[in-house]
Amino acid sequence: MKKISEGFPALSVIIVNYNAGELLADCVKAVLASPVDLEVFVSDNGSDDQSVRRVQERQGGDPRLSVLENGANLGFARGNNLALAHTRAPYLLILNPDCIVGESSLARMLEFMDATPDAGLASCVIRDPDGSEQRSSRRQIPDPWIGLVRFLRLDRILPRLARSRRWILLDEPLPTTPTPAEAVSGSLMLVRRTALEEVGSLDEGYFLHCEDLDWFVRFHRSAWKIYLVPDVEVIHYQGSCSTRKPIGVEWHKHRGMVRFFRKFQFHDYPLPFSLLVVGGIWAHFGVFLAAHGIRRLFSWGRRR
Repeated sequence: MKKISEGFPALSVIIVNYNAGELLADCVKAVLASPVDLEVFVSDNGSDDQSVRRVQERQGGDPRLSVLENGANLGFARGNNLALAHTRAPYLLILNPDCIVGESSLARMLEFMDATPDAGLASCVIRDPDGSEQRSSRRQIPDPWIGLVRFLRLDRILPRLARSRRWILLDEPLPTTPTPAEAVSGSLMLVRRTALEEVGSLDEGYFLHCEDLDWFVRFHRSAWKIYLVPDVEVIHYQGSCSTRKPIGVEWHKHRGMVRFFRKFQFHDYPLPFSLLVVGGIWAHFGVFLAAHGIRRLFSWGRRR
């Protein structure tokens, strides 16, 4: 694989960790087993589950691995950006700690990037452990219409109408060759350094969720293409790092939705409509809180 210069690795892998448990060690092990000249940075956001210790016990002797202790949960974007300053390779892989790559996955992705100079960012097919394709694997950039379809479940009531503008594209046939995409999964993002220098790093105004969509919009606006590479597949144990504080996760998710809308779409619509969209996002969060409270109440009642 090509190097940016003699002595530099071909790929820098960044894994932001927050209490990923055993999966972090499995993720790092799989990455280091790849036949690629690489370096790995685990950017730890103050984990307290011994996940970093397990990695150090299993892989600590590997000179390609570095652990960066951030001391606190700084969020996904900040955790990645801090590690970016240490990287040296012409390609950068942002990888979730609950993703397990195949032995040839990274080599195949780098081969594609080398052969496709207009590719600024690429991902692959992301699958659940049972082999089914995850919803985030192939997406479109969300807008108010997509949000309305999802919130009111119009895809079930008026499928033909809802099909005109969708967020998830799983009902379409999987392409057989690398294909430009509007949005891919944020769990695995392979980025060309020259594109990163033009587009900029992840927006640290997001804490968790939607920072990947923000990045996708900025890549498109900078004329760099985003690709899905369908002959590469990765297993993602989705949600394994966010089960301890579901309300906090949903708070940051909805806050990210509001930030994304205000940043890229707010001024594309009449002011009353845009304010209604923002209010609708927070109303959706309120519905989640109510449902969560009811579930906990029933669970408490059954335990008595």
